Amino acid sequence: MHETCLIGGRWVGARDGATIPVVCPSDGQVFTHLAAGGPAEIDAALGAAWAAFEGPWGRMPAVERGRILSRVARLIEDNHEELARIEARDTGKPLTQARADITAAARYFEFYGGAADKVQGHTIPFLPGYSVMTVHEPHGVTAHIIPWNYPCQMFGRTVGGALAMGNAVVLKPAEEACLGPLRLAELCLEAGLPAGALNIVTGTGESAGAALAAHPGIRFLSFTGSPEVGTLVQAAAARNHVGCTLELGGKSPQILFRDADLEAALPVLTAAIVQNGGQTCSAGARALIQRDIYDEVVERLADRFRGLTAAPHDADADLGALISARQKARVERYIAQARPPLIARGRVAENAPASGFYVAPALYGPVPEDDPLAQEEVFGPVLSCMPFGDEADAVRIANGTPYGLVAGIWTRDGGRQMRMARAVRAGQVFINGYGAGGGIELPFGGTGRSGHGREKGFEPLRDFAQMKTIVVKHG
Repeated sequence: MHETCLIGGRWVGARDGATIPVVCPSDGQVFTHLAAGGPAEIDAALGAAWAAFEGPWGRMPAVERGRILSRVARLIEDNHEELARIEARDTGKPLTQARADITAAARYFEFYGGAADKVQGHTIPFLPGYSVMTVHEPHGVTAHIIPWNYPCQMFGRTVGGALAMGNAVVLKPAEEACLGPLRLAELCLEAGLPAGALNIVTGTGESAGAALAAHPGIRFLSFTGSPEVGTLVQAAAARNHVGCTLELGGKSPQILFRDADLEAALPVLTAAIVQNGGQTCSAGARALIQRDIYDEVVERLADRFRGLTAAPHDADADLGALISARQKARVERYIAQARPPLIARGRVAENAPASGFYVAPALYGPVPEDDPLAQEEVFGPVLSCMPFGDEADAVRIANGTPYGLVAGIWTRDGGRQMRMARAVRAGQVFINGYGAGGGIELPFGGTGRSGHGREKGFEPLRDFAQMKTIVVKHG
């Protein structure tokens, strides 16, 4: 499987023949190879994208674009189980979670297929004898660099919106998990997407990713990944005055007040940190617990953590393997160097291959506010418990990291719900819940080290377009 670059409607390999091994996280074994595309492939993909934009794709009416995206959604549903099994093997996540990801990917294309002809401009009152209007026009070619934790979801989330607005796309998927997006691209072609409207270059971030971010042929860039790489990507794009949407991670708090419904909250708190092995930007990595219920909550969380199991993806356990040996080593380093008390740990299934990348979930507390477990994104199944006093104390601790992506607030007090929602620094706030099954319609993004710009819903459609003001003097 070496011809994994989609350029101008054709699947090709790297010109120099270079490849990247594909490793299954569940057993650590190589099971196929990808083309290791680089600057030459990126350049060819940009050329194909501009040809499509200046040709049939760019001239296609919005309603027709939407119909193609809607067909993609139906094809994803028709191939749901195949895609889920590809995603589970490629990422190591349990099959149930992979199935949810494919459902979300289909929903993105369904949503953006319906939105393609709904983005409207305005008329602006102006001077007598003038008519003024605004229109939203596609940038031309947009670049997309997506991560390995939710590759199929991210494909739908970022590619769907860009195509809906009429842009041609060049996508660089993460080298650790490409197979789902590649199969989705086949379905896009089957649905009738013109050659060159979608191009994919597989390769490393250092080669293909860097070349894409710095290429003068892109007009907008969407990146999801670490803050460190996001800084490099944004700096490269800035040299060509290219705007960016950056989603860069988080250290999201879940805040439990004494009047919280613990029966509802505790399963959610547990799931929000073991979902995808904790390899989620919006993972609820900090449990902020009001002091007078702290001991009870921690004890009940500990019981849940002791029952958690990490196992191969097809075992469909609570969590699977982490994405790579490197990621496993990173998480284990945090656990080995942790200073706060370890409260409880889950287990790795006895039948899990020793060569797989498994980490048992870990619960710590009380975790000091300045501890690495309270400040740094572990990106693994590690939950930090932190006591607080009153509302002001909860807000101070919640906002006490460089991140600001998501927050959860658990209280029955309606006034407190809104006070906390307004005071906590986060792009999304959930009250008496956390997460929304993909939340396709809900604008998503962060502040500070979590990045800027918004994905999901209608908001990114405006980013994937440029506004033009037209002034007509008619007397």
